[in-house]
Amino acid sequence: MSIKVYGFWRSIASFRVRVALKLKALPFEETSIDILQGEQFKPGYDDVNPEHVVPTFVHDGHTLYQSLAIMEYLDDIKPSPRLLPDDIKERAYARSLALMTIADARAIEEWGAHWTIEGLETYERLLSRRKPSPFALGATPGIADICIAGQVVGAQYLKIGLDAFPSVKGLTDRCFKMPEFATSHPFEQPDYKAAGAQH
Repeated sequence: MSIKVYGFWRSIASFRVRVALKLKALPFEETSIDILQGEQFKPGYDDVNPEHVVPTFVHDGHTLYQSLAIMEYLDDIKPSPRLLPDDIKERAYARSLALMTIADARAIEEWGAHWTIEGLETYERLLSRRKPSPFALGATPGIADICIAGQVVGAQYLKIGLDAFPSVKGLTDRCFKMPEFATSHPFEQPDYKAAGAQH
């Protein structure tokens, strides 16, 4: 099984895919596309992803875009451990949590701290109503935890603390204690370290 990911250290969507691949214990090769320098518009990458975004996921010659679609595909090609619950109601709830950050709070740089805080406040309300045990939907992390952790990475970029969001902080602290999350963090990526944090 050959997996290649085109990503960027600062991309939260690339972070989500890295975590999912590591939770599934699937080996992959990542190629950095520096979207801050416009590398996504160069002719070679246009052939890979005509949308000019990251991540792009290539598995045995099949190309996918969009982190949620990629994570669901990973559940299909390697069903264990599950990123989405088997139960239909739990699966719908997991998707709801995931889409809040992917669809609703996506434009962090355009909308800034306001929308990041809105997203964190919503996650806090939801996690307060349904306590993580220890993860959002049970004993193992899944798609919801990955997306909530991505929201926290966005907050870190904007230097937003988590003290006002204790449920979110507790959940993501547990996530980032896992090597799959910790080693996927944007600040742990080789292209971030090579750039000397200039971005």
